[in-house]
Amino acid sequence: MTQEKPVFTPDRLHHFCAAVLRGAKVDPEQAEIIADCMVYADLRGIGSHGVIRLEACVQRIEHGIINLTATMPVLQETPATALIDAQNGFGQVAGVKGMDLALRKAENLGVGLVLVKNSNHFGISAYYARRATDRNMAAIVFTNAGPAMKPFGGSEALLGTNPFASAVPVMNGAPMVLDMATSEVARGKLRKALANGESIPPGWAVDKDGNPTTDPKAGLEGTLCPVGGAKGSGLSLMIDLFSGVLSGSCLTGDVKGVTDMSGTARVGHMFLAVNPAMFSGTEAFLADTAAVAERIHGQRAAFGPKVFLPGEIEKENEVENREHGVALAASLVEKLNRCAVTYGVPPLVF
Repeated sequence: MTQEKPVFTPDRLHHFCAAVLRGAKVDPEQAEIIADCMVYADLRGIGSHGVIRLEACVQRIEHGIINLTATMPVLQETPATALIDAQNGFGQVAGVKGMDLALRKAENLGVGLVLVKNSNHFGISAYYARRATDRNMAAIVFTNAGPAMKPFGGSEALLGTNPFASAVPVMNGAPMVLDMATSEVARGKLRKALANGESIPPGWAVDKDGNPTTDPKAGLEGTLCPVGGAKGSGLSLMIDLFSGVLSGSCLTGDVKGVTDMSGTARVGHMFLAVNPAMFSGTEAFLADTAAVAERIHGQRAAFGPKVFLPGEIEKENEVENREHGVALAASLVEKLNRCAVTYGVPPLVF
């Protein structure tokens, strides 16, 4: 008989994570941003990037890897572009600053492009892309990550899972949001499977000898498989060139992963905001994206209940989890509560 997972309200998880972060000497305003991003991932059903990341976050603080006093200055700026130095501060904070600056520039100029250097893992990219759709704008978000995939035809991990995210607003409907790793799955899904004592599907990863595996531990010790073979490999490289290399953060392969405590991560991000008011017009664009959504929904489904738009399943997860709460594995709750004890925070009770 399968044991039921404990369930928590989003507010409870948010307050818990923020309290642990404050206990770890994180600025209260920054703690709110980080907690909001983590819980948002769980609400969307992306548990690999949710509160499961709290432990690694505080470990990086404890190891002195994260700069708790980063001011994240703008190093270079034009009316349409900017370069921010995150100064090894929290990726979520740098992400909000970068995306919001790009949106302010797009308000007046139609486009805003902001790059961020010397950052850290920032959670799910959709969190930032959605900030654009909240203002009836479109966005593209890139970030690089630690080596996890072989280049197509190569033999050693060099490329990150480097996600691609894009979002567009839709009139009277949920925005279309594409947020995808350039690997078959994000590395965090293997960590989640390992934590839950689960196997992984074939095709997600290979072991250190290059053999296909369904063991998440062997997959984490090996490399992930790129989505679409050479296409995923090439897309990962281009995302790295725009976010990591163009920003001056580091070269491909030099990013340190979120669980690597040996030094600073040197993650780079890219945020592109597009204001439809300067092109087809905001109202026209929103009406047209709604018409496209209707065309897709109007198709006969080849499988499943209907044809889903990008981000629609995640939005349904969000609605469900806001109403009924977020289910977490008991083993994860135990880890979170160990963090709570360390920082004098009341535990999650179930």
